[in-house]
Amino acid sequence: MKFKDFPYERIDLEARKAALKEIIKDLKEAACKNCAKKAFLAMQKQMSEIETMATIAKIRTDVDGNDKFYAEEESFWNNAMPELEEYFQQFKLEMLNSKFRPDLEAEYGNLYFLNAEIDLKTFSPEIIPDLQKENELVQAYNKLIASAKIPFDGKEYTIAQIEPLKSDKDDDLRLRAWAAQGKWYKDNQAELDRIYDELVKKRTEIGKKLGYDGYTELGYYRMNRNCYDKHDVEKFREAVRTYVVPLAARLHMEQAERIGKSYPMNFADNNLMFRSGNPKPVGTADDIVKSAKKFYDELSPETSEFFNTMLDMELMDLVAKEGKRAGGYCTSLPEYHVPFIFSNFNGTQGDVEVVTHEAGHAFEGYLSRNIVPLEYGFPTMEACEVHSMSMEFFAWKASEDFFGPDKDKFQYSHLAAAISFIPYGTMVDHFQHIMYEKPELTKEERHAVWKELIGIYQPWLKFGPEIPFYGDGMGWQRQLHIYNYPFYYIDYCLAQTVSLEYWALSQKDYKGAWDKYMKYTMQGGSKTFTELLKNADMVSPFEGSCLKDVCETAGKWLDNFNKDALK
Repeated sequence: MKFKDFPYERIDLEARKAALKEIIKDLKEAACKNCAKKAFLAMQKQMSEIETMATIAKIRTDVDGNDKFYAEEESFWNNAMPELEEYFQQFKLEMLNSKFRPDLEAEYGNLYFLNAEIDLKTFSPEIIPDLQKENELVQAYNKLIASAKIPFDGKEYTIAQIEPLKSDKDDDLRLRAWAAQGKWYKDNQAELDRIYDELVKKRTEIGKKLGYDGYTELGYYRMNRNCYDKHDVEKFREAVRTYVVPLAARLHMEQAERIGKSYPMNFADNNLMFRSGNPKPVGTADDIVKSAKKFYDELSPETSEFFNTMLDMELMDLVAKEGKRAGGYCTSLPEYHVPFIFSNFNGTQGDVEVVTHEAGHAFEGYLSRNIVPLEYGFPTMEACEVHSMSMEFFAWKASEDFFGPDKDKFQYSHLAAAISFIPYGTMVDHFQHIMYEKPELTKEERHAVWKELIGIYQPWLKFGPEIPFYGDGMGWQRQLHIYNYPFYYIDYCLAQTVSLEYWALSQKDYKGAWDKYMKYTMQGGSKTFTELLKNADMVSPFEGSCLKDVCETAGKWLDNFNKDALK
């Protein structure tokens, strides 16, 4: 069966609530361990069915924001899920208190119970209306971004469609594309400011209703941080400033010299890695997918089976188009035991990074498709991003198929971009900590914080009036994670660090690095992030030496690269 044929039907919310209530009762009254297990598996089935219907609705809404039927379904789910969450939380409480917990823990592992304890700290029936309002605000932001129509040189572009022009080798065109996109954000800034201000205040209110000082502690629990806290993140930030920012700044200085610009450069010039133009994939979107198929067929029997399943069942929607929601993601359809990849191909090297990055997520989901409990299908977010970011580096093996004559430029720019990304992603996280520590900040003060942080984490950027919005130091509003998923961004930085470990290993022993990747990935979400790494013989990014070693290895490789290929 292909995805387009997957049936969708809105659940009977009240009937589901009644069924969940009955399962909770069965667990509470269980007379034996098999009775408790039966109730547990019954809840797993309910969750699988509910999640599958909600995900089908989300995907189809994201693919076509003009589809009125699925737009209404998205609104239904935004209200239904918080109501259902009350029953899921009640069930977890009964699991924690069950006299058969030791038996269930022996069979399914203790992480389920650790995560259940964390989940219970994030919810109370009292906050259901607040969660529904939060969902409405997030949906308003996503709809606004998806509705963007950016006039440029006689045509209209979506945010995703104009991205290739923002890295064009023609200086004037590139600058004007940045300015056009920036103007759209600037024209809509009042609404962007309003939505974020309401989100920060609403999330802070939710945190206080649950007994916290504000939102930050609750935000960490929502992200299921189960093996590190904000103090560990602060130490990681310090290491980023110490080791990564100087290396990234050096790379941007070399870039400025290479393309004939003065350092620091404006946003548009920073986006041009090479004077001859940034590397571009060869061929069409279909050609990229064919090259990806060849890569996965050759990489391992497991990746071959996975990617051919994705193709056969049409479990990918990849190309940008009008009305399609921005961004890219991988999600899961548990009733069908398959993942789904959503993205916006736009003709840049990012297309290859998407079909490898999101496929890294999907591959782990495919390997874990039959795991019980469902909660072990994916680990926590930073652990998930290791799957995706590392897969990007393993795909260097197929660089020539993907990029042809631009192979060398791609490898250099990919590694340099990974180094430069870590400071940016860390800055996003730092910004969010400040926002929720000081929810009373005005819109002007929020923008000033972002601008100050750019000076610390991205000193290679120059502000100026030639680019609206970005040149004013306001670009945080384009980062959808800040609106949609608070505190979900440091995950990328931690994972990028681990992916660079895999890259370094692959330079010496590709098969050995892949074996370690499989050792990591085959665990699914059955362990915490730091345990997954330990079991795969990898160094945690919280270790003081990790970023130092990664930067030294990457710096040497970049220094020794054939610079004649980078013109």
